[in-house]
Amino acid sequence: MKMALKEMKKNRVRFLILGSIVFLVSFLTFIISGLANGLSQDNAALIKNLPDGQFYMANDADQTYNLSKIDLNTQNEILDKHQEAVAFSIQMGFLNEENGKQRSVAFVTSTDSPLFEKVNPGEIILDQSLKDAGIKTGDILTNNQHNGEFTVKGFVEQSKYSHAPVVYINPEDFKEIYRIEEMQLIFIPGSDTTQHFSNLKAFSKKEFLNTISSYKAEQMSLNMIVWFLVVISGMLFAIFFYMMNIQKMGLYGILKAIGVKTSSLFKMMWTQMAVITFIALILSVVLSQTFNLLAPTSMPFHLPTATTVQLSFIFILIGFAGATLSGVQIKKIEPLQAIQQGEM
Repeated sequence: MKMALKEMKKNRVRFLILGSIVFLVSFLTFIISGLANGLSQDNAALIKNLPDGQFYMANDADQTYNLSKIDLNTQNEILDKHQEAVAFSIQMGFLNEENGKQRSVAFVTSTDSPLFEKVNPGEIILDQSLKDAGIKTGDILTNNQHNGEFTVKGFVEQSKYSHAPVVYINPEDFKEIYRIEEMQLIFIPGSDTTQHFSNLKAFSKKEFLNTISSYKAEQMSLNMIVWFLVVISGMLFAIFFYMMNIQKMGLYGILKAIGVKTSSLFKMMWTQMAVITFIALILSVVLSQTFNLLAPTSMPFHLPTATTVQLSFIFILIGFAGATLSGVQIKKIEPLQAIQQGEM
């Protein structure tokens, strides 16, 4: 370890450059991961906040929830059999403020269930983001397809769908707006095994989220960038230590000639990798978590501690793998040949 630290001190500029690059790559990875999680919440918090369970939609809906119509008899049969089950519908729409401003929202209605907000006819409960936009409890809002008015009853946090704030509405008001009697979906919480019902198709929470086209495409793109950056960090370590090993071929030959074991040379390289990675990760974690706290509420950014720890662990593994791969040549070094090569 002393030998590794002495070399780092002697070649501090080289290692500082590598550490800076690893810091920038890891910091960028944390930021993009935070954006991916934030956009995930902004796109489907309504679904993600539900407990694990099974979602059911009509077979002929072609995995498109807003084309699904659950037969009323089937719905009643399932709700009678599973007391914790709930039928619900989601449709995009608009609400008009008293000043004429129009807000894009996602209307949500459901049968009685503690999983969804219960509202009376003529009342609505809104996502907190609309409160931040200036709407207050008691305000009167309207919809062009509804004959009456809606009174804002209250607000809930983290309830969005398709990047729009959710509006909980009474089933009768929902039917009047969309001229539809059937519910679109049935959710049975806590059910790990898929149950089969006539003309219905089952989805786990993850599978149902992937039926939301915008969610799947968005998350796939951002996650691909995150993993691409992780791979780049591994390549950086591999290339850097490979070049360092080429330059130190003669030194390694001398060390092997005087009895230094190959395992000791690997440990020296791993120590250098660990020092660089830990310092870079500590800086990037502190900065990314600070940004997570200071980011404006309007920005879809969410970086939980679990994600940070997971990515940090992956960076350490990738760095270890990259450094080890580049050090395979150390094992093959013949002392005399390496000394002669180092003298050329």
